[in-house]
Amino acid sequence: MNQMNYRELEARYYMPAFSREIMIERGSGSKVWDAEGKEYIDCVAGIAVCSTGHCHPLVTKAICEQAGRLIHCSNLYYVPGQAELARKLVEICGMHKAFFANSGAEANDGAIKLARLATGRKRFVAFTHGFHGRTLGSLSITHKPAIREPFLPLEPACTFVEYSESAALEKVMDESVAAVFVEPIQGEAGVIIPPVEFMKNIRELCDASGALMIADEVQTGMGRTGKWLAIQHTGLQPDIVTLAKGIASGFPMGALLAREGLEFKKSEHGSTFAGGPLACAAASATIGVIEQVLPDVERKGRRFAEHLSPFKPRQKGLMIGISVGDSCPDVQKRCAENGVLVNCAGDGNLRIVPPLVITNDEIDQAARVIGRALSEAS
Repeated sequence: MNQMNYRELEARYYMPAFSREIMIERGSGSKVWDAEGKEYIDCVAGIAVCSTGHCHPLVTKAICEQAGRLIHCSNLYYVPGQAELARKLVEICGMHKAFFANSGAEANDGAIKLARLATGRKRFVAFTHGFHGRTLGSLSITHKPAIREPFLPLEPACTFVEYSESAALEKVMDESVAAVFVEPIQGEAGVIIPPVEFMKNIRELCDASGALMIADEVQTGMGRTGKWLAIQHTGLQPDIVTLAKGIASGFPMGALLAREGLEFKKSEHGSTFAGGPLACAAASATIGVIEQVLPDVERKGRRFAEHLSPFKPRQKGLMIGISVGDSCPDVQKRCAENGVLVNCAGDGNLRIVPPLVITNDEIDQAARVIGRALSEAS
Protein backbone atom coordinates (compact mmCIF):
# COMPACT_ATOMS: atom_id res chain seq x y z
CA MET A 1 0.00 0.00 0.00
CA ASN A 2 1.48 3.38 -0.99
CA GLN A 3 1.69 6.37 1.33
CA MET A 4 -1.33 8.13 -0.19
CA ASN A 5 -3.64 5.17 0.32
CA TYR A 6 -2.29 4.58 3.79
CA ARG A 7 -2.90 8.20 4.71
CA GLU A 8 -6.55 7.81 3.73
CA LEU A 9 -6.87 4.60 5.74
CA GLU A 10 -5.39 6.24 8.82
CA ALA A 11 -7.59 9.32 8.45
CA ARG A 12 -10.66 7.10 8.60
CA TYR A 13 -9.68 4.75 11.43
CA TYR A 14 -6.94 6.31 13.62
CA MET A 15 -7.34 9.23 16.01
CA PRO A 16 -5.48 12.25 14.57
CA ALA A 17 -3.11 12.84 17.48
CA PHE A 18 0.00 13.11 15.30
CA SER A 19 1.18 15.18 12.35
CA ARG A 20 3.19 13.13 9.86
CA GLU A 21 4.01 12.85 6.17
CA ILE A 22 6.52 10.00 5.64
CA MET A 23 5.77 6.29 6.00
CA ILE A 24 8.89 4.46 7.20
CA GLU A 25 8.87 0.87 5.99
CA ARG A 26 12.21 -0.61 7.04
CA GLY A 27 15.54 0.28 8.65
CA SER A 28 19.09 -0.93 9.05
CA GLY A 29 21.78 0.72 11.14
CA SER A 30 21.44 4.49 10.89
CA LYS A 31 19.34 4.39 7.73
CA VAL A 32 15.64 3.95 7.01
CA TRP A 33 13.62 3.62 3.81
CA ASP A 34 10.13 4.93 3.18
CA ALA A 35 7.28 3.16 1.37
CA GLU A 36 8.50 4.58 -1.95
CA GLY A 37 12.00 3.19 -1.42
CA LYS A 38 13.68 6.52 -0.62
CA GLU A 39 16.68 6.26 1.72
CA TYR A 40 17.29 8.55 4.71
CA ILE A 41 20.00 8.92 7.34
CA ASP A 42 17.92 8.84 10.49
CA CYS A 43 18.97 11.59 12.90
CA VAL A 44 15.70 11.27 14.81
CA ALA A 45 16.16 7.59 15.74
CA GLY A 46 12.63 7.23 17.04
CA ILE A 47 13.32 10.35 19.18
CA ALA A 48 16.57 9.09 20.73
CA VAL A 49 15.16 5.54 21.00
CA CYS A 50 17.05 3.48 18.41
CA SER A 51 20.36 3.76 20.23
CA THR A 52 21.85 0.69 18.53
CA GLY A 53 20.42 1.66 15.15
CA HIS A 54 17.59 -0.09 13.37
CA CYS A 55 17.36 -3.87 13.60
CA HIS A 56 20.80 -4.42 15.11
CA PRO A 57 21.53 -8.12 14.53
CA LEU A 58 22.42 -8.83 18.16
CA VAL A 59 19.26 -7.17 19.46
CA THR A 60 17.09 -8.80 16.80
CA LYS A 61 18.60 -12.21 17.61
CA ALA A 62 17.97 -11.75 21.35
CA ILE A 63 14.32 -10.82 20.78
CA CYS A 64 13.70 -13.68 18.34
CA GLU A 65 15.36 -16.29 20.54
CA GLN A 66 13.41 -15.15 23.59
CA ALA A 67 10.15 -15.08 21.61
CA GLY A 68 10.78 -18.71 20.72
CA ARG A 69 11.04 -19.64 24.41
CA LEU A 70 8.64 -17.37 26.29
CA ILE A 71 6.93 -14.14 25.22
CA HIS A 72 5.15 -13.19 28.43
CA CYS A 73 5.42 -14.19 32.06
CA SER A 74 3.42 -12.47 34.77
CA ASN A 75 5.30 -10.79 37.59
CA LEU A 76 3.60 -13.32 39.84
CA TYR A 77 6.61 -15.48 38.91
CA TYR A 78 10.34 -14.94 38.47
CA VAL A 79 10.80 -13.49 34.99
CA PRO A 80 13.70 -14.77 32.84
CA GLY A 81 16.42 -12.13 32.49
CA GLN A 82 14.79 -9.59 34.83
CA ALA A 83 17.15 -9.85 37.81
CA GLU A 84 20.23 -9.96 35.56
CA LEU A 85 19.13 -6.79 33.76
CA ALA A 86 18.36 -5.06 37.06
CA ARG A 87 21.86 -5.86 38.30
CA LYS A 88 23.46 -4.49 35.13
CA LEU A 89 21.48 -1.25 35.25
CA VAL A 90 22.21 -0.78 38.94
CA GLU A 91 25.93 -1.21 38.24
CA ILE A 92 26.17 1.18 35.30
CA CYS A 93 23.98 3.82 36.96
CA GLY A 94 25.59 3.59 40.40
CA MET A 95 22.28 3.01 42.15
CA HIS A 96 20.97 0.31 44.52
CA LYS A 97 17.80 -1.26 43.09
CA ALA A 98 15.70 -1.13 39.92
CA PHE A 99 12.03 -1.41 38.98
CA PHE A 100 10.78 -1.74 35.40
CA ALA A 101 8.04 0.04 33.49
CA ASN A 102 6.69 0.12 29.94
CA SER A 103 7.63 3.72 29.08
CA GLY A 104 9.34 6.84 30.35
CA ALA A 105 6.04 8.31 31.50
CA GLU A 106 5.34 5.18 33.55
CA ALA A 107 8.85 5.28 35.01
CA ASN A 108 8.24 8.88 36.10
CA ASP A 109 4.85 7.94 37.55
CA GLY A 110 6.64 5.29 39.59
CA ALA A 111 9.19 7.83 40.75
CA ILE A 112 6.38 10.14 41.89
CA LYS A 113 4.87 7.31 43.93
CA LEU A 114 8.20 6.28 45.43
CA ALA A 115 9.02 9.87 46.42
CA ARG A 116 5.65 10.23 48.14
CA LEU A 117 6.13 6.96 50.00
CA ALA A 118 9.65 7.84 51.09
CA THR A 119 9.02 11.41 52.23
CA GLY A 120 5.35 11.46 53.21
CA ARG A 121 5.09 14.71 51.23
CA LYS A 122 2.88 15.57 48.28
CA ARG A 123 4.27 18.63 46.46
CA PHE A 124 6.81 18.46 43.64
CA VAL A 125 9.05 20.96 41.91
CA ALA A 126 9.92 20.83 38.20
CA PHE A 127 11.18 23.25 35.56
CA THR A 128 9.90 25.41 32.75
CA HIS A 129 10.13 23.78 29.32
CA GLY A 130 10.65 20.39 30.97
CA PHE A 131 8.98 17.27 29.62
CA HIS A 132 8.32 14.15 31.69
CA GLY A 133 5.46 12.37 29.91
CA ARG A 134 1.77 12.42 29.04
CA THR A 135 0.13 10.17 31.63
CA LEU A 136 -1.81 12.23 34.17
CA GLY A 137 0.91 11.78 36.79
CA SER A 138 3.87 12.61 34.55
CA LEU A 139 1.88 15.39 32.87
CA SER A 140 1.43 17.07 36.24
CA ILE A 141 5.20 17.70 36.37
CA THR A 142 5.46 18.61 32.65
CA HIS A 143 5.50 22.34 32.05
CA LYS A 144 4.29 22.84 28.46
CA PRO A 145 0.91 24.60 28.85
CA ALA A 146 -0.49 23.43 25.50
CA ILE A 147 -0.42 19.78 26.51
CA ARG A 148 -0.93 20.28 30.25
CA GLU A 149 -3.69 22.83 30.72
CA PRO A 150 -6.53 20.93 28.95
CA PHE A 151 -6.27 18.28 31.69
CA LEU A 152 -6.20 20.48 34.79
CA PRO A 153 -6.58 19.93 37.68
CA LEU A 154 -3.71 17.46 37.89
CA GLU A 155 -2.09 15.53 40.69
CA PRO A 156 0.41 15.73 42.22
CA ALA A 157 0.68 19.46 42.92
CA CYS A 158 3.74 20.89 41.18
CA THR A 159 5.55 24.23 41.34
CA PHE A 160 7.42 25.20 38.17
CA VAL A 161 10.68 27.14 38.31
CA GLU A 162 12.72 28.64 35.50
CA TYR A 163 15.33 26.14 34.31
CA SER A 164 18.89 26.99 35.40
CA GLU A 165 17.80 29.63 37.94
CA SER A 166 19.02 28.47 41.33
CA ALA A 167 17.79 31.55 43.21
CA ALA A 168 14.21 30.94 42.02
CA LEU A 169 14.48 27.29 43.06
CA GLU A 170 15.69 28.20 46.52
CA LYS A 171 12.58 30.35 47.08
CA VAL A 172 10.15 27.45 46.54
CA MET A 173 12.03 24.74 48.47
CA ASP A 174 10.64 23.87 51.88
CA GLU A 175 9.64 20.83 53.91
CA SER A 176 6.48 20.28 51.84
CA VAL A 177 8.48 19.29 48.73
CA ALA A 178 8.71 15.55 48.11
CA ALA A 179 11.13 15.79 45.17
CA VAL A 180 12.61 17.93 42.45
CA PHE A 181 12.30 16.47 38.94
CA VAL A 182 15.03 17.60 36.57
CA GLU A 183 16.31 16.65 33.14
CA PRO A 184 20.13 16.97 33.19
CA ILE A 185 19.69 18.22 29.61
CA GLN A 186 16.26 19.29 28.40
CA GLY A 187 15.59 17.27 25.26
CA GLU A 188 12.07 18.20 24.20
CA ALA A 189 12.95 21.86 24.80
CA GLY A 190 15.66 21.58 22.13
CA VAL A 191 18.79 20.26 23.88
CA ILE A 192 19.18 22.91 26.57
CA ILE A 193 22.33 22.26 28.62
CA PRO A 194 22.42 23.85 32.10
CA PRO A 195 25.52 24.95 34.01
CA VAL A 196 26.99 22.24 36.25
CA GLU A 197 26.59 24.63 39.17
CA PHE A 198 22.81 24.58 38.70
CA MET A 199 22.69 20.81 39.08
CA LYS A 200 24.90 21.04 42.17
CA ASN A 201 22.54 23.60 43.68
CA ILE A 202 19.58 21.25 43.14
CA ARG A 203 21.41 18.53 45.03
CA GLU A 204 22.30 20.87 47.89
CA LEU A 205 18.77 22.30 48.19
CA CYS A 206 17.24 18.83 48.18
CA ASP A 207 19.62 17.69 50.91
CA ALA A 208 18.85 20.76 52.99
CA SER A 209 15.07 20.37 52.74
CA GLY A 210 14.84 16.58 52.86
CA ALA A 211 13.46 16.38 49.32
CA LEU A 212 14.60 13.80 46.78
CA MET A 213 16.47 14.69 43.59
CA ILE A 214 15.00 12.77 40.64
CA ALA A 215 16.98 12.79 37.39
CA ASP A 216 14.78 12.18 34.36
CA GLU A 217 17.23 10.48 32.00
CA VAL A 218 14.55 9.12 29.67
CA GLN A 219 16.09 10.94 26.71
CA THR A 220 19.62 11.59 27.95
CA GLY A 221 20.36 8.17 29.43
CA MET A 222 21.80 4.94 28.02
CA GLY A 223 24.90 6.50 26.50
CA ARG A 224 23.25 9.31 24.54
CA THR A 225 25.61 11.99 25.93
CA GLY A 226 28.80 9.89 26.01
CA LYS A 227 28.25 8.50 29.50
CA TRP A 228 25.58 6.07 30.65
CA LEU A 229 23.77 8.97 32.32
CA ALA A 230 24.03 12.67 31.52
CA ILE A 231 24.19 13.49 35.22
CA GLN A 232 27.41 11.45 35.44
CA HIS A 233 29.14 14.35 33.68
CA THR A 234 28.54 16.40 36.85
CA GLY A 235 29.77 13.86 39.40
CA LEU A 236 26.46 14.15 41.27
CA GLN A 237 24.33 11.28 42.54
CA PRO A 238 20.55 11.69 42.38
CA ASP A 239 18.19 9.75 44.62
CA ILE A 240 16.17 8.31 41.73
CA VAL A 241 16.91 7.97 38.02
CA THR A 242 14.29 7.26 35.34
CA LEU A 243 15.13 5.66 31.99
CA ALA A 244 13.35 4.58 28.80
CA LYS A 245 13.82 5.48 25.09
CA GLY A 246 17.31 4.07 24.34
CA ILE A 247 17.10 1.27 26.91
CA ALA A 248 15.86 -1.50 24.58
CA SER A 249 16.51 -0.34 20.99
CA GLY A 250 12.84 0.44 20.35
CA PHE A 251 11.16 -2.29 22.35
CA PRO A 252 8.78 -0.49 24.76
CA MET A 253 10.47 -0.33 28.15
CA GLY A 254 11.23 2.03 31.01
CA ALA A 255 12.99 1.77 34.34
CA LEU A 256 13.49 3.62 37.57
CA LEU A 257 16.56 3.14 39.71
CA ALA A 258 16.89 4.28 43.29
CA ARG A 259 19.59 4.69 45.91
CA GLU A 260 19.78 2.50 48.98
CA GLY A 261 16.81 2.99 51.30
CA LEU A 262 14.34 3.72 48.52
CA GLU A 263 12.29 0.78 47.25
CA PHE A 264 8.74 -0.38 46.70
CA LYS A 265 7.51 -2.99 49.13
CA LYS A 266 4.98 -5.69 48.35
CA SER A 267 1.78 -4.36 46.71
CA GLU A 268 2.98 -0.72 46.66
CA HIS A 269 3.52 -0.81 42.89
CA GLY A 270 3.16 -3.27 40.03
CA SER A 271 2.58 -3.89 36.34
CA THR A 272 1.35 -6.73 34.15
CA PHE A 273 3.80 -6.21 31.30
CA ALA A 274 6.71 -4.29 32.84
CA GLY A 275 10.05 -6.09 32.78
CA GLY A 276 8.71 -8.96 30.69
CA PRO A 277 10.98 -11.56 29.04
CA LEU A 278 11.09 -9.87 25.62
CA ALA A 279 11.78 -6.43 27.05
CA CYS A 280 14.56 -7.74 29.27
CA ALA A 281 16.15 -9.67 26.39
CA ALA A 282 16.05 -6.57 24.17
CA ALA A 283 17.48 -4.33 26.90
CA SER A 284 20.28 -6.71 27.85
CA ALA A 285 21.36 -7.04 24.22
CA THR A 286 21.11 -3.26 23.79
CA ILE A 287 23.39 -2.64 26.76
CA GLY A 288 25.93 -5.06 25.29
CA VAL A 289 26.01 -3.10 22.03
CA ILE A 290 26.18 0.29 23.76
CA GLU A 291 29.13 -0.89 25.86
CA GLN A 292 31.06 -1.40 22.62
CA VAL A 293 30.22 1.98 21.04
CA LEU A 294 30.07 4.19 24.14
CA PRO A 295 33.78 5.19 24.06
CA ASP A 296 33.23 6.82 20.64
CA VAL A 297 30.00 8.72 21.34
CA GLU A 298 31.62 11.95 22.53
CA ARG A 299 34.04 11.98 19.59
CA LYS A 300 31.21 11.39 17.12
CA GLY A 301 29.18 14.16 18.70
CA ARG A 302 32.04 16.63 18.45
CA ARG A 303 32.57 15.68 14.80
CA PHE A 304 28.90 16.37 14.06
CA ALA A 305 28.92 19.67 15.96
CA GLU A 306 32.13 20.87 14.31
CA HIS A 307 30.53 20.52 10.88
CA LEU A 308 27.64 22.68 12.11
CA SER A 309 29.74 25.18 14.07
CA PRO A 310 28.59 28.23 12.03
CA PHE A 311 25.11 27.63 13.48
CA LYS A 312 26.25 27.55 17.14
CA PRO A 313 25.07 24.05 18.09
CA ARG A 314 24.51 22.93 21.67
CA GLN A 315 26.07 19.50 21.95
CA LYS A 316 26.68 16.76 24.48
CA GLY A 317 27.62 13.44 22.93
CA LEU A 318 25.19 12.59 20.14
CA MET A 319 22.59 15.03 21.41
CA ILE A 320 22.66 18.25 19.41
CA GLY A 321 20.35 21.26 19.36
CA ILE A 322 20.38 24.34 17.14
CA SER A 323 18.22 27.44 17.59
CA VAL A 324 16.46 28.04 14.27
CA GLY A 325 13.25 29.89 15.12
CA ASP A 326 10.13 29.97 12.98
CA SER A 327 11.94 28.45 10.00
CA CYS A 328 12.58 25.17 11.84
CA PRO A 329 9.76 23.26 10.08
CA ASP A 330 11.17 24.42 6.74
CA VAL A 331 14.63 23.17 7.70
CA GLN A 332 13.17 19.84 8.77
CA LYS A 333 11.37 19.52 5.42
CA ARG A 334 14.43 20.48 3.37
CA CYS A 335 16.53 17.91 5.20
CA ALA A 336 13.97 15.15 4.56
CA GLU A 337 13.80 16.06 0.86
CA ASN A 338 17.57 15.56 0.74
CA GLY A 339 17.64 12.28 2.63
CA VAL A 340 18.18 13.23 6.29
CA LEU A 341 15.57 13.00 9.03
CA VAL A 342 15.75 15.61 11.81
CA ASN A 343 13.16 16.91 14.23
CA CYS A 344 11.89 20.27 15.46
CA ALA A 345 11.71 20.24 19.25
CA GLY A 346 10.40 23.10 21.39
CA ASP A 347 10.74 26.83 20.74
CA GLY A 348 12.05 26.55 17.19
CA ASN A 349 14.99 24.34 18.09
CA LEU A 350 16.29 21.69 15.71
CA ARG A 351 17.10 18.41 17.49
CA ILE A 352 19.65 15.91 16.16
CA VAL A 353 19.80 12.56 18.00
CA PRO A 354 21.10 9.86 15.62
CA PRO A 355 21.78 6.24 16.58
CA LEU A 356 24.93 5.81 18.65
CA VAL A 357 26.24 3.48 15.93
CA ILE A 358 26.21 6.19 13.24
CA THR A 359 29.41 6.11 11.15
CA ASN A 360 31.78 8.98 10.40
CA ASP A 361 30.73 8.97 6.74
CA GLU A 362 27.07 9.16 7.74
CA ILE A 363 27.81 12.02 10.13
CA ASP A 364 29.64 13.93 7.40
CA GLN A 365 26.87 13.36 4.85
CA ALA A 366 24.07 14.25 7.27
CA ALA A 367 25.87 17.37 8.49
CA ARG A 368 26.30 18.61 4.91
CA VAL A 369 22.59 18.26 4.24
CA ILE A 370 21.61 19.89 7.54
CA GLY A 371 24.10 22.71 7.10
CA ARG A 372 22.82 23.45 3.62
CA ALA A 373 19.21 23.45 4.80
CA LEU A 374 20.07 25.83 7.64
CA SER A 375 21.89 28.18 5.26
CA GLU A 376 19.03 28.20 2.77
CA ALA A 377 16.45 28.82 5.50
CA SER A 378 18.39 31.74 6.93
